[in-house]
Amino acid sequence: MKTFYSKKNVPAKMLFTAFFVVSFLLSPFSNILAQGVTPDHIAKMKAVTGSTISADGNFVAYTVSVPADAFKENATNKTHLYVLNTTTGESKPYFTSSGVSQVTFRPAKGTITFLTKQSGDSTNALYELSLTGGEATKLFSYNTNISNYSWQTDGNRLAFSISEKDNKPQTPLSYSPDFYEEDFNQRKGFIVNLSENNPQPQQLNVDGNIYMMNWSPDGSKIAVSAAPTSSVDDSYMKQGIFVVSSSSRNVIATIDNEGKLGQIEWSPDNNQLAIKAANDLHDPIDGRILIVSANGGKPAIINPNYQGKYESIKWTDANTIHYLASEGTSSVLGTIRPDGTGNQQIFKSDAHNITSFSRASNGAISFTASSPQHPTEVFTLTTKRNASPQKRTNNNPWLSEVQLGKQEVITYKTRDGKYDIQGILMYPLNHREGTKVPLITVVHGGPEAHYTNGWLTAYSIPGQMATAKGYAVFYPNYRGSTGRGVEFAYSSQGDLAGKEFDDIVDGVDYLIAEGVADEKRIGVTGGSYGGYASAWMSTYYSDRFAAAVMFVGISNNLSKWGTSDIPEELYLVHSRKRIWNDWEGYLKRSPVYYVDRSQTPILIMHGANDPRVHPAQSMELYRHLKVRKPELPVRLIYYPGEGHGNRNSGSKYDYNLRMLQWFDTYLMTGDKTAAKPDLDLPVKK
Repeated sequence: MKTFYSKKNVPAKMLFTAFFVVSFLLSPFSNILAQGVTPDHIAKMKAVTGSTISADGNFVAYTVSVPADAFKENATNKTHLYVLNTTTGESKPYFTSSGVSQVTFRPAKGTITFLTKQSGDSTNALYELSLTGGEATKLFSYNTNISNYSWQTDGNRLAFSISEKDNKPQTPLSYSPDFYEEDFNQRKGFIVNLSENNPQPQQLNVDGNIYMMNWSPDGSKIAVSAAPTSSVDDSYMKQGIFVVSSSSRNVIATIDNEGKLGQIEWSPDNNQLAIKAANDLHDPIDGRILIVSANGGKPAIINPNYQGKYESIKWTDANTIHYLASEGTSSVLGTIRPDGTGNQQIFKSDAHNITSFSRASNGAISFTASSPQHPTEVFTLTTKRNASPQKRTNNNPWLSEVQLGKQEVITYKTRDGKYDIQGILMYPLNHREGTKVPLITVVHGGPEAHYTNGWLTAYSIPGQMATAKGYAVFYPNYRGSTGRGVEFAYSSQGDLAGKEFDDIVDGVDYLIAEGVADEKRIGVTGGSYGGYASAWMSTYYSDRFAAAVMFVGISNNLSKWGTSDIPEELYLVHSRKRIWNDWEGYLKRSPVYYVDRSQTPILIMHGANDPRVHPAQSMELYRHLKVRKPELPVRLIYYPGEGHGNRNSGSKYDYNLRMLQWFDTYLMTGDKTAAKPDLDLPVKK
């Protein structure tokens, strides 16, 4: 039986010490708390969401996500558009909206275009801004929302896609029921020449639902991806690539690709396509580069033995492809030839998470990246020999007033000896070596994802908020994580909750052995697949964990399969077994099967409108625990209007406070009254 850190089982001397430490940590006059990151900091944290550099390299347009005030409204973030003059270093605000997306420089015009919905608009539309500023002008709109768009190099012709319902079932009654998976939106593609008077969009003759569209440099063709339906499952697993004539709008070539698809890019000579896609149908990620003739055929993987993951690609010339890649916990910008040779690194960082890049005609690069010291900002990199990136923005000046816990990459061996697992560890502020502290383990979702050594604190990720309270925080990249090549990404398939989750426990054991973690005060949290891990650790591995916070997680693989919008993706890239051929196996990899082992206090939180992991997954675990373990602390919270993760300011802030409160209760203070439903909110001035 596990020993919890509470009044019931702690000697009086330790209780006094704990009371003193906790009082110090929680006191508003505490130097540690005053110097560390708080939930209020995270509630106002801004982050750059994307950047694009002008063809001449003189300007960078970038967007910043700005949270709403959680005390005034429960609303999504606003998007602010800025333009950076790379010569003077000055950034100016250009546009603010609740939604700005797909910012780019209009070819041959030098203006900035983007999608947004303004007051008076019935749908979102394409807007244009001059680099000299002024009012944004509506350039083009359709009778429904524009999903995405692509400019031809002449700056006049536009390819765009829309999503709308066709043939909605009619009823004479006063209400209209939903026909589940019978009334999917239809995704259609069009081209339009905006230089014409009264331009009329012309639909592409492509069967299926269109997602990506990209013009050939000479404007004669468009590469299009389409899936049989607009279901999430089909969008993940069944997007095919078609080459369409821009004059006839008919398909003239078909690409024989399969599996996940992330990007399609034309070579400058119009002869080839570079595709960022899956290795095969069972690859969980679109992290390979493939090359194929524009006349059709089967794509060929270049650099097949690469032990990383390609995140983004862009042709520079007929013999060069620029890329952004992940290599373990590091980020790399580089170039490679389309035959897979000549791989060269431009910039590699072990302490940045680069999320996107853009390249000017003169070779200058803008990219967005976070680091252990700050959330995502804009950087630029010149073509000068041995040039270092220059950080261009600072959207969170409050960071200069707080201390951050030390963050480092660690490596440990799995119990079966097969892999060295990478993880990231944050230490408490002012940590003394050899002092054992409570540990919060944060498990990423997917599992086709990974943690990079950048900024790792958010509303659902305790990170630096926890270091300020005296916790260490551990982020394991267990087997099945991305960024380490194909074999490692496949290594967890057919073994749900098996060795992949053993790897997480092995990491905890490593930190205990290293004298960092207090084995009696280990917590775990995560969302989606990380929520699955949190439920597994609080049932199957319950003797190892003293507290858990489960977010939008899986508790029963049998019912999860039947209530999710991605059952085929689950089979093809995760379970690799049909559920009807292995009912018992699916059940035995479900946390509800091991509720009899449960002794871990668990807080369960879920978006009430989650289509990916049905909210009933949280209800099932809660009900099993309440009936079979009535003495165990368990709480279930639903967030109305939220889906697979919280988007609104109020629900994010509420989640953040409750997560930290739960861990403080069962890992730090031992005061179970702290887990009451009411929150002790700070007084807002």
